[in-house]
Amino acid sequence: MVDVSWIEGILALTVQFGTVYLIASLGEIYVERSGILNLGMEGMMIVGAAIAFIFTNALGQLVSLVTVVLVGAALGLLLAFLVVTLRLNQVVVGLAITLFGYGLSGLLTQQAIRARIMRALNPEVPESVIITQQAEALRAVKVPYLSELPVLGSVLFSQNALVYFALVAAVLMWFVLFRTSVGLAIRSVGENPSMADSLGINVFRTRYATSVVVGIMGCLAGAYLFIGYQPFWVEMMTNGRGFIALALVILASWSPIRAIFGALLFGGVEVLQFRLQLFGFAAQSPQFVLMLPYVVAIVTLSALSIESVRKRLGVPESLGKPYYRE
Repeated sequence: MVDVSWIEGILALTVQFGTVYLIASLGEIYVERSGILNLGMEGMMIVGAAIAFIFTNALGQLVSLVTVVLVGAALGLLLAFLVVTLRLNQVVVGLAITLFGYGLSGLLTQQAIRARIMRALNPEVPESVIITQQAEALRAVKVPYLSELPVLGSVLFSQNALVYFALVAAVLMWFVLFRTSVGLAIRSVGENPSMADSLGINVFRTRYATSVVVGIMGCLAGAYLFIGYQPFWVEMMTNGRGFIALALVILASWSPIRAIFGALLFGGVEVLQFRLQLFGFAAQSPQFVLMLPYVVAIVTLSALSIESVRKRLGVPESLGKPYYRE
């Protein structure tokens, strides 16, 4: 029987899981607004999850998150070097980064190699920690007074720190993108890089900066997936969620604020796909429910191939196009 506590649980899980998509989409919004189509989000996320898995058990959550940020910045610089400096095909580079991420995460998380890395990081790590596939999850941080509100208290104000970070980051990134000269420069580079260059905006530096942002946020999304939502390592645990984040960017019309609602939509669909089976819905064919988030993603991404839809959605004019200074 459905009661208030059940609904609260569903909504709280929706916020928790939607955070995975929100963090990833925020970085993707910035890099696409500057004209770079990053299809490597899936690879960035799985690398972030693998780094979080290893470093959390060896050195703790704080060091783990700092390391994830540094690795994400490095992946962002790699993306920028390939598509901005070398001007390689952005679709091919993105898919290559995804494959690289899968391969690197698989290599790092092999038990023998993982044990060597963890021993090198911290010789005092006990054998039981090295063998385990689990890690300590981020603890919920209750906001004083607000956490005591009915429904909203448990749904929004009793979450872990990365959930709060994602929500605050969405608001701040929206403000920067649409209310500051920095955001104007990013949007100008994505719409008309030649004109932006003639106005004194450094196109290459801007795209490098947004590439670093997407690398950091992509790896953070993967790290959150492991230590914030599912603290148990599974091979390829991102399971295509990086591509769903790409669809979310389009659904949000490249707006960080709209991305919050899109993330909650995808998070809710993913949570409900399991809960609905408890009521007999699609119990005989659970694969039907499991495919729902990906159906939404495919339909949304397919819209990019239609020119009239591109204009209606407000796709950045130079998205996916390398810039050549005349």
